[in-house]
Order: sequence, then C-alpha cells, then structure tokens
Amino acid sequence: MDITEVKVKLMPRHQTDKLKAFCSITIDNEFVVRDLKVIEGSKGMFVAMPSRKITDHCLRCGCKNDVIAKFCCECGAKLNANRAEKDEKGRAKIHTDIAHPINGQCREKIREKVIRSFRDEVDRSKQPGYTPKELDDVPPPSNQPDNRNQI
Repeated sequence: MDITEVKVKLMPRHQTDKLKAFCSITIDNEFVVRDLKVIEGSKGMFVAMPSRKITDHCLRCGCKNDVIAKFCCECGAKLNANRAEKDEKGRAKIHTDIAHPINGQCREKIREKVIRSFRDEVDRSKQPGYTPKELDDVPPPSNQPDNRNQI
C-alpha cells in the first residue's frame, strides 16, 4: 500500500481545541479515505479514523436513535439507558470506525504520512498568501472520465 496523496484542512486555532485538522488520504492513486482527524492527545498527536455514531431502533416506533439517547427522537418513548456496548474500560461505545487499518504496521504508515503532511501544512499556513486546501476538490485524472459515484 502506497499513500500517494494527503490533503489537510487545518482547523481554526483555539488553544483548548484538541482537533487540529481533517484529512483525506489517497491510496495507490486509486482509493480515497476522507475524514481522518489529527488530534492532539495527552501523549502527542494521533490520527483518528473516520467514524460514525452507533444507533439502534426504538422498540415502539422503529425510529433510529443514538445509543446514548434517553428518549426516542420520533415518538418520545423512554429508551433503555444501558443499550450501548461497553469498551475494555467499561465506557459506553458510541462511535465505530468506518474505515481502519487491519494491523499496527499499516496504522503507523498512515500516522507518519498524515502527521508529516499536517506539519507541512501548518508551516505553509504561516506563509503570506496562504490559501487552505479544500478536501472535496478532487478532480478526475485528465485522461479518464469522471466516474466518482460509480463502482
């Protein structure tokens, strides 16, 4: 696997914010993963994989609700407070990864490339005339038609 491109969108600077940037990576010039996050943790910078909130359905009306919701957002029924799965530390698991590396070697490869690109983007942001990148501006290769939504 070769990470052929990393795009970094810096977040506005606030000293208390841990989220530093959103990123997208392109793998082998063929596959894009969006919404990776660069986060400043207690042990330094790390890369969080794209994730989504975990939901379940109301037993009364069938509407989807976050697993930590106390009441159904559709019918108002009271929901069981202990619906969320627990992690190894006993905390409610409320997010799940959409995409993630299978092993530590792959995770480290992604982390190194993303953090290096993040630091480069921070350095560029200090230059006069800096224009931030837009993560969704991904033009198709010039020799191929635009088939972004087709598989």
